[in-house]
Amino acid sequence: MFWLAVTVSALGAQDNIVPVEVARTNTYSEGPVFDGDGNLYVSHDRFISRISPDGEVEIWAETREPSGHKILADGTHLVCDFDLLHLDSTGKILEPAATDCGGQPLRKTNDLTLDSLGGVYFTDPGDPREGALEDEKGKVCYWDADGSTHLIAENLGFPNGVVLTPDGETLLVGESMPGRNRILEFPVISPGKVGDAEVFATLPFPPDDRFVSPDGMAWDHDGRLYVAHYGMGQIQVFEPDGTLVQSLPAGNMAVSNLAFGGAEMSQLYVTGSQDSFDPTLPGFVYRLDLDNVRGLPVPPSAR
Repeated sequence: MFWLAVTVSALGAQDNIVPVEVARTNTYSEGPVFDGDGNLYVSHDRFISRISPDGEVEIWAETREPSGHKILADGTHLVCDFDLLHLDSTGKILEPAATDCGGQPLRKTNDLTLDSLGGVYFTDPGDPREGALEDEKGKVCYWDADGSTHLIAENLGFPNGVVLTPDGETLLVGESMPGRNRILEFPVISPGKVGDAEVFATLPFPPDDRFVSPDGMAWDHDGRLYVAHYGMGQIQVFEPDGTLVQSLPAGNMAVSNLAFGGAEMSQLYVTGSQDSFDPTLPGFVYRLDLDNVRGLPVPPSAR
């Protein structure tokens, strides 16, 4: 299962980390992503806000229910919503990137990751308000460089966060169905085609029976995987073989997603809220200043 050719260094002590509040949103926040100028984009409610490097917050776009978000090499944006949306650099909504997967209408997309060939893997778990957390009908789809969408995996228990290994050979997908609390790994046979899934890691369970699940994910330069652990208020850090090596405070109990940023890529930005099921509570963006860690940027797309 060692699919990443790196020299793994010691993570080092991160015991003194205190999450620093960067911004608040009107509700639960999701989908953090940085552009080339250091602006941070965050999804919340029906909005996407842009946070400048000096902390100024402004509404950048309004969609229906935005979630995961990535920026393509041409400066346009892909946003998970009910469909996979395509926006220009100013936030104007263009024609959707994808409205179906394998000939079936998309239910409600959640997160996405880019490959180096212009393709995009994205999850389509459905709407939790319509029973999608329990129906085991979730899909993983691939939007290829020609703009076609293909079904690559189905019958999953609410596939949520998704990330491609830096070598492009393995796709990791978090399953958020109650009780699953795990990350699956799929070998990539060719762009948009994967083999059978195996369990990469099962995340820690709490001592009580509250709902917890993996959400957004990101890599550092030493091959470690950082996973937003919804309901635990933590970021779980795994070595490439799936060994859990550290749990970091996330600030948000209902932590949703994360992205590395800062001049040295040593700051981890975390989205979420204290309870995403309570729409009256604000969302938060926190920053974790890490020692001896550099995040790995999302691989550039060929588009």
